[in-house]
Amino acid sequence: MIRLKTIMVITYLTIGIIVNPMLVNKAMSTEGKNRLANEISPYLLQHEDNPVNWYPWGEEAFNEAKKQDKLIFLSIGYSTCHWCHVMEQESFMDHDVAAILNQSYISIKVDREERPDIDNTYMSLCQMLTGNGGWPLTIIMTPDKKPFFAGTYFPKNNSPRLVGLMTMLPQLSLMWKNDKNKLLNAGNANISSLKTASTYTAGSKIDNNIIQRTFSQLSELYDPRHGGFGDVPKFPSPHYLSFLLRYWSSAGNAQALSMVETTLRAMRLGAIYDQIGFGFHRYAADNNWLVPHFEKMLSDQAMLSMLYSEAYLATGNLEYKKTAEEIFTFINTDMTSPDGVFYSAIDADSDGIEGKFYLWSKDEIIKALSASDSALAIKIFNISLDGNYQEAGRKNAKNILYLKKPITELAKELNLSIAEMQDSITRITKDLKTERNKRIKPFKDDLILTDWNGIMIASYAKAGSAFNNKQYIEQAELAANFILTNMRSKNGRLLHRFRNGNSAISANIDDYAFLIWGLIELYDATFNTVYLKTAISLNDDLIKHFWDAKNGGFFFTPDDGTAEIRNKVIYDGSIPSGNSIEALNLLRLGRITSNSKFEAMVEKIGMVFSKNITIAPAQYSFLVNVFDFILGTTYEIVIVGDPDKDDTKEMLASLKSHYIPNKVVLFKDINNSAEITEIARYTKGQTANNGHATAYICINNACLEPTQEIPKMLELLKTKKKRFYN
Repeated sequence: MIRLKTIMVITYLTIGIIVNPMLVNKAMSTEGKNRLANEISPYLLQHEDNPVNWYPWGEEAFNEAKKQDKLIFLSIGYSTCHWCHVMEQESFMDHDVAAILNQSYISIKVDREERPDIDNTYMSLCQMLTGNGGWPLTIIMTPDKKPFFAGTYFPKNNSPRLVGLMTMLPQLSLMWKNDKNKLLNAGNANISSLKTASTYTAGSKIDNNIIQRTFSQLSELYDPRHGGFGDVPKFPSPHYLSFLLRYWSSAGNAQALSMVETTLRAMRLGAIYDQIGFGFHRYAADNNWLVPHFEKMLSDQAMLSMLYSEAYLATGNLEYKKTAEEIFTFINTDMTSPDGVFYSAIDADSDGIEGKFYLWSKDEIIKALSASDSALAIKIFNISLDGNYQEAGRKNAKNILYLKKPITELAKELNLSIAEMQDSITRITKDLKTERNKRIKPFKDDLILTDWNGIMIASYAKAGSAFNNKQYIEQAELAANFILTNMRSKNGRLLHRFRNGNSAISANIDDYAFLIWGLIELYDATFNTVYLKTAISLNDDLIKHFWDAKNGGFFFTPDDGTAEIRNKVIYDGSIPSGNSIEALNLLRLGRITSNSKFEAMVEKIGMVFSKNITIAPAQYSFLVNVFDFILGTTYEIVIVGDPDKDDTKEMLASLKSHYIPNKVVLFKDINNSAEITEIARYTKGQTANNGHATAYICINNACLEPTQEIPKMLELLKTKKKRFYN
């Protein structure tokens, strides 16, 4: 993940104190493995051989800090983080740095993916104090957890931009001995600020203008030449594009669709997309998607595969469908466990070098392929003798593979038919992948995370429904059933992570919200009421333990958790926030079950965060989608019929093959209607007229005459009705 600009925090810390050499000379480093050797997290295990005497987060570390009256050095990262690796090699494997830490600090390592609750708190602190954030995250605090210093990456020694650990650590330790009250006061002030920042006061209701204002902000951020938003580094930002796709659908705005399609095409052609093994890298370090940061995250694949699937439904462009299918191929091949559940991430580095696994010299291309295919590959993927890959402004003789033009245009240039071109690319990429797999592969983080799996389940289910692909739906079911069977406590509450047969750590809002999302999508794909019932049950747990009954909104951690500061997250970053996803869940479940309290909760979520949303709505674009659902045209559809009859199959297939984002769909099986009528009582009187499949459609809470004609059903679902949110 990106390393953002690091700023030394705390204006009262003077970088003028001379390093006390006695602190270094007297310090002793730990030999052999440290306390992390017994941990489950791959990231923590990566640090078990460090000479730093690391502790995992827990009472042992804090009790020892109090007992020895030592500062706490907290380092938070994750296993596939490039700059985390850099800091480890420079500093945490260094005996000089370890000596200082071991004598004067209690050092704690945290995996942000395993403990997002801890990371969330201290990242908020870092952003509050410095205006920036990123990983590795470095926090220094008093023995009683009062943080007074925050930053990201620090080198071992001073650099023109950053103070080094060899300077900083002795200074802070000396301040703790000589001016303890200053650090305690700073820590208390930071805790107070964090508590204040986590308290939201209700504003006004979200109004109709929010949709247009979000579009306007995204238009200002948009790069019309290369697609995407903002300057470098450039992230895919699928939630921006998802909003624009919905805005195009509801408002008929051609510019919004153009922004989506330009970006989708540019990303697929660029080197941010792995042209050989498929899947998207984390972000691009340039404007035109050609210099990737090579890390691959499950959450990115989930959001982007969902986006390309929806874009296919909206436009009928087969290239979008193909891209989604390729992402699923990558997931199935490289990120799926034998149990059918999904791993977390793949590192950017291999053999200690970022991107080494993915880069090619011209000679390597020639040796890997036949003469005719290598000549074609060099043209298609822009291979040069000097290399096209630049890192930190330095060119080398390596190439990253990308396409300058779509396959249809390349085929015309090379005087090939589209079929010939596609066959050639398929053959070339297959052979290059076989050759590439002989290399040292990047590290794979095999943590199973409930939240990220929930998004992936949603994506597989949506694509399975859109593409009429039963294998995708079965994959989603396999993953969902694994989590529901293996990642719950004895009382049925969700757990956050699973690895090597061990499931642990209380679930956060993202775990609940994202899995509920996946289960609702699974119901839409299968109409199996088990998934809907489970979603409703988990939703009850989420409301009980996370909802702020006083002010509205959901806390990140449960009411019976261990968090000292319960904050709320609303910002839609690389993935949407739990509050945004849960708002959508509440809206859909409320419409399904006729529970008006759920929609009232969505309204309250909008009010409690309205000040933030109003200032910068683009940063909350997924939540704005939810209000588009409320403010725009909403369709509630019940199909009644016999699932074994052709007319029912055709009606359902036709409904699933169209892009209708703001809809709720229920299926009532005339042979077994008890379960759905128990969940949605209003379906009790709805029948299949004369035994034929019948569609019951309500638009903005107004029900229309039922129809058995598929063209009429689809025509009704094109109806646009504005309504106002008072």
